Amino acid sequence: MEVLIKDQLQAVVTREPHLVGGSVPVFIARDEEEQERLALYLSRILGGNVHDLENGVYLIVRH
Repeated sequence: MEVLIKDQLQAVVTREPHLVGGSVPVFIARDEEEQERLALYLSRILGGNVHDLENGVYLIVRH
């Protein structure tokens, strides 16, 4: 039997560090423009998708 991990949280990009925690890498952006750029670059590098939680936090998830 083959076991695969389908969905995996790769990284978090935020402007609000107090909203995140845990063992995933967290990247702190200075402004919205930098946050969007970091999320885009990280999604390309990590092979994941960006999900905007609309509270100042972006998740990079590999599906």
